[in-house]
Amino acid sequence: MNKKPQRKPVRKQKSHHPRRKPSPPRTAEQYFAKSPREQDLWDRIVSVHSKMRSGASLQEASREIGIAPKTVIRWSGKALRRASDGRYTPKRSDRLLRVLMLPFPDGVREVAIIGSRQATTVGEYWNEVHRVLEIGDESGLRKFRGKKVTDANGNKVLLITDLAELRRLGFAGELSFESLYARSM
Repeated sequence: MNKKPQRKPVRKQKSHHPRRKPSPPRTAEQYFAKSPREQDLWDRIVSVHSKMRSGASLQEASREIGIAPKTVIRWSGKALRRASDGRYTPKRSDRLLRVLMLPFPDGVREVAIIGSRQATTVGEYWNEVHRVLEIGDESGLRKFRGKKVTDANGNKVLLITDLAELRRLGFAGELSFESLYARSM
């Protein structure tokens, strides 16, 4: 009986070009230069951070948003802290770019904001705007009079607190809760 000589299994050669680490957007120009798919991915990553700040674990938040935890870590690693038990937690604040909607006299526009603290300010502002439009309670909006947020380019954006202006935009259908984030997820 002739035995066939056994061949050694052929190993795949590793690529000389290791996978490059994705670069998170730092400016509005970088964000909008990305493909719609990458913009959606970035928006999901930022949403995972938001959910983690509300108490969810990385696994829970990632599952809810529909993104792999590894992807979140790879794209935003410096905004997360790895505990001694191996779990990831968000840092108290981050400098991640978020594209949020803000009302202007001519309608609602996308504004790139850097940092979780600024995003929290915008979120609290929207909550008060909706409280004014839904139940007429304007007491919470007073703390935003003269308040500005800084966009990613360093420009100051004044938050509208004029009730007549907000009501006009609300009746025109410009203001809805879903309009906080630039894209729906």
